[in-house]
Amino acid sequence: MAEDLDAIVVGAGPNGLTAAVTLAQAGLRVRVYEGAATVGGGARTEQLTLPGFRHDPCSAVHPLGAGSPVLRALQLERYGLSWVQPALPLAHPFPDGSAAILARSMDDTAASLGADRGRYLRLVEPFRGRWDWLAADVLRPPLAGLPRRPVALAGFGLLAAQPAAVLTRAFAGDHARGLIAGMAGHVPAPLTSPLTGGIALMFALAGHEVGWPFPRGGTQAISDALAAMLVSLGGQVQTGRQVRSLDELPKARAYLLDTAPGQAAAIAGSRLPSWFSGLFRRYRHGPAVFKIDYALSGPVPWSAPAARRAGTVHLGPSMAEIGAALAAAQRGTAPDPPFLITSQPSLFEPDRAPAGSHVFWAYAQVPHGWRGDLTTAVEDQIERFAPGFRDLVLARAVTTPADLAARNPNNVGGDIANGRCDRMRLLLRPVPVPVPVPYATPNPAIYLCSAATPPGPGVHGMCGYHAARAALCRVFRARSPLAQTLADPPAGG
Repeated sequence: MAEDLDAIVVGAGPNGLTAAVTLAQAGLRVRVYEGAATVGGGARTEQLTLPGFRHDPCSAVHPLGAGSPVLRALQLERYGLSWVQPALPLAHPFPDGSAAILARSMDDTAASLGADRGRYLRLVEPFRGRWDWLAADVLRPPLAGLPRRPVALAGFGLLAAQPAAVLTRAFAGDHARGLIAGMAGHVPAPLTSPLTGGIALMFALAGHEVGWPFPRGGTQAISDALAAMLVSLGGQVQTGRQVRSLDELPKARAYLLDTAPGQAAAIAGSRLPSWFSGLFRRYRHGPAVFKIDYALSGPVPWSAPAARRAGTVHLGPSMAEIGAALAAAQRGTAPDPPFLITSQPSLFEPDRAPAGSHVFWAYAQVPHGWRGDLTTAVEDQIERFAPGFRDLVLARAVTTPADLAARNPNNVGGDIANGRCDRMRLLLRPVPVPVPVPYATPNPAIYLCSAATPPGPGVHGMCGYHAARAALCRVFRARSPLAQTLADPPAGG
């Protein structure tokens, strides 16, 4: 039986759900298809180790989620989302027990950097209190039109375009350099790659302006809130429905694909010209991650007191060590020692684990599709900063690149960033040339809305929002109701 739909979204990750909500807010009849049993994509919460221990299998800490212009405008608190703010967003410990910190206060952060205090303040203070417009101007396509504050954005851009390895030359000490390098290391790119300085600066400013919070109950809460809002607007979600071809779906005027580009080419089939499908199939994926989720009998015994108060802890003391680990993953070799991003949410939300117990996770970048076992290297690195850690392990769930790809088809080869991020690939995605509307395809009814489009990885929903705006403009001759709130430029007709 023919069904009356305006738009179909394939994939119920945060971008797909945000796209669907944006379309439904404009009064369209929208349905989302998701292959897994629950919505979420990389934004899920599950019991991976032992009963009562609630882990986030992929994304877990959300500075860009709490600071996302679209997620904030949607007021997802009405649908159950709330944030847990750790005492410290981030600690970067050193083997001697000291630590650099990223605090909500710029001054407190600067004070942890010793002689580099003034240099750090000169870097971040020009952007104090400016997160709202800065996030809106940065988290969008690079050719999307005139930004809100072009002169101020140009000042940010001069810093952001620099490699982290260049940005850190302004600092004299290892604490400041390590802190900046660790924040840049959230994106899979060498510290010598352009834009990595901007990644570090955005994460620092997010920490000062909105924190590095966890969703209460786990990351699934973001996905559940988006799905609940969609249903309240009359939209539909079908889970457990793997889509292999658009021909399997009801007719609709627009299709938005929250998938990796290669999957999008396969799903669209002959509806896309072969030359364009070829670009999608040749899309380059980047390094993978190797992740371990732990059930612990107690809190991590960090040597650095600051790490005991932080939601996120980076392990890799020097910029040289972090840079070497990131470069190894790019070259195709296992990092030794690895740079680890770790998180300890149950310190601040005890319900995530049984009384007295804790959940904790750590991940490292490894080569794309890597098949080795990094468990010993990961735990050696943790023990370096938290002696006695292994004695607390009740259970561990090891997730290899192959496991990530099996769990979420968007994580091709274990790539959770949905594409390479080195050089200029954060901006030039999903095709290797700059285009005004990177979500559109030669078929006016088909759009890509995944993290393979600008502004790239992170649970912020902005890829889905901008793709939906483009579809609204081009297919339905309509505007998003949020466009005026967010002061968006035209979506590109």
